[in-house]
Amino acid sequence: MAIRKLTPDIHDKVWGSLLTEPWFPNPGRRKVGEVWLAAPGSMPVLIKFLFTSEHLSVQVHPDDAWAQSHGEIRGKTEVWHILRAEPDASIALGLKEPVTRERLRAAALNGEIVDLLQSFPVKAGDTFFVPAGTIHAIGGGLAICEIQQFSDVTYRLFDFHRQPERPLHMDEALAVSRLTPADGRRRAMQLGEGRELLAECEYFRAERLKVNGTAERPAPNRPVIYVTVAGEGTVAGEAFRAGDAFLAPGGTSAFRIESADAAFVIASIP
Repeated sequence: MAIRKLTPDIHDKVWGSLLTEPWFPNPGRRKVGEVWLAAPGSMPVLIKFLFTSEHLSVQVHPDDAWAQSHGEIRGKTEVWHILRAEPDASIALGLKEPVTRERLRAAALNGEIVDLLQSFPVKAGDTFFVPAGTIHAIGGGLAICEIQQFSDVTYRLFDFHRQPERPLHMDEALAVSRLTPADGRRRAMQLGEGRELLAECEYFRAERLKVNGTAERPAPNRPVIYVTVAGEGTVAGEAFRAGDAFLAPGGTSAFRIESADAAFVIASIP
């Protein structure tokens, strides 16, 4: 089986950004919010690049059990790897302290929910793990590489009074939200040979790979996606630049990455 480049699927968003370089050219000055890189039929994992000029909504995703009991294929656990952050950029992740569902509903309706959430300043290179059920809000001024379960089920609790108004999903969000604090920060674990483990769960494993010269990559038993987050060079002889992603199907032969200076986020299934 051969390695193949994935085709980006670009989505404009109200909170999107014009600043998508160096990953994706934006000559049309679109407010790009998400770029999806998917391998349908190969693995139940979706890679996204996120570009933000303002806050996303305060939102939450269901777990597999809840999602499947309500007609969805799966829930959504995700990890964020920060690629670029403007000064004072931040994300909100989890609650500061336990609350009741009644308190959470009232806070979502009057906007006080923002004050209930833990806020984390962020910089390039930071990684956050977001299990299903964790309330969160990504801030503005960020470029993020996101690895997630292949699902787009999102329940909004609060949308910062954005106009035009978008629907909230209060009952569903309250049903799936974890009501206790969570700290999703992850410190990279050095694995050697330019590799770092960013995060791992039952759904996916996320690594970062630095290449300065040549990196020999083993034949994978299961499909793996290599996402270029910096640099240029070749993957198995095919040219790449920042923003490109490659699927190595299970059973692919060992291959070589060559670059003077490049970085990849690697998504695999445990």
